[in-house]
Amino acid sequence: MRELTRIFRRYSRNFPTSGSPFYGALAERLADALEAGSELGGLFAPWADFDVAALMDDNTVLRFYGALHDLALSGDEPAFTESFPTRSRPVGDPPAAWVELQRVLVEHHDRLAAFMSHEPQTNEVRRSACLLGGFLTVAQETKQPLRVFEMGASAGLNQFWDRFHYDFGDGGAWGNPASPVRIRSDWRGAAAPFEAPLQVIERAACDRRPVRLADPLERRRLMAYLWPGQFERFDVIGPAIDAARTWGAEVEVADAPAWVAATAAPMPGAATVVYHSIFWHYMPPQSQAAARVAIEAHGAAATPDAPFAWLGMESDPTERYQTKLRLRLWPGGDERTLATVSGHGAWTEWRAALT
Repeated sequence: MRELTRIFRRYSRNFPTSGSPFYGALAERLADALEAGSELGGLFAPWADFDVAALMDDNTVLRFYGALHDLALSGDEPAFTESFPTRSRPVGDPPAAWVELQRVLVEHHDRLAAFMSHEPQTNEVRRSACLLGGFLTVAQETKQPLRVFEMGASAGLNQFWDRFHYDFGDGGAWGNPASPVRIRSDWRGAAAPFEAPLQVIERAACDRRPVRLADPLERRRLMAYLWPGQFERFDVIGPAIDAARTWGAEVEVADAPAWVAATAAPMPGAATVVYHSIFWHYMPPQSQAAARVAIEAHGAAATPDAPFAWLGMESDPTERYQTKLRLRLWPGGDERTLATVSGHGAWTEWRAALT
């Protein structure tokens, strides 16, 4: 467990600066326990042979934290729940949480292990604030209405990005002021083309295992991957879930590469956009290659009357802790880095058309 200990040590430093001192305090205690020989109830046995890179790529620690938060949100262990952050006590009670954690790891081992068996499935609504600049760029440059196709859509909350209201602080605002979904996100750097005419005429989404919003347990799973104490994220996802159910969010059960190949071909009279956010690295390399082949085939078929775009908000493989918004637009297909962004959508540093 030496590699896992190293990762918890890293998270004990990174969580507080990323907005979760509660998780950071637990990470420090977990690292100490692992160093002392604790097996943490055997929950990490499936990853026993993983090196640090593989543990990070498989989001092992985030699976674990999601399982703990899901148990806390359920209320099935009141003392454990009470140790988590609240609006009146935003840092929570890490010492009390640690005492309870050692017990629930044993008593709820199977439940926690079952939660951890599936990769994290988030649906961070504020990422739409980062993606928005990309959609506006496509609309401005093509002068066409948009058809938008999301890969790895989870619950489909970001399908309706054009119906949200965005408050960018000094960077301005965009969208319907009466929208039930209101997103506050900082805008830095150059101005995006916020005045570009934009119309969405078709939207679709896929996921290998969509989150069913009608199921309260699956809705809670979405909440579990939000970090305790980050109440602004909870304030957005609740209204977004309600709105998506009202607006009829649909996410097809499908593998992304085959779905893109079959459904997202360019169409005359519209700009077709395939997009995703914090999804690409969850796909195995062979799936990434297949998706790239499908996307580039559609790009090769694009014409000025039937343009095609690939918009991705993903971690930079050369700078692991940076997230970039990148766009390829066909005909042409040259890649542009439009922005550096917050992985949770808290801010966008717009770089316009820089490559």
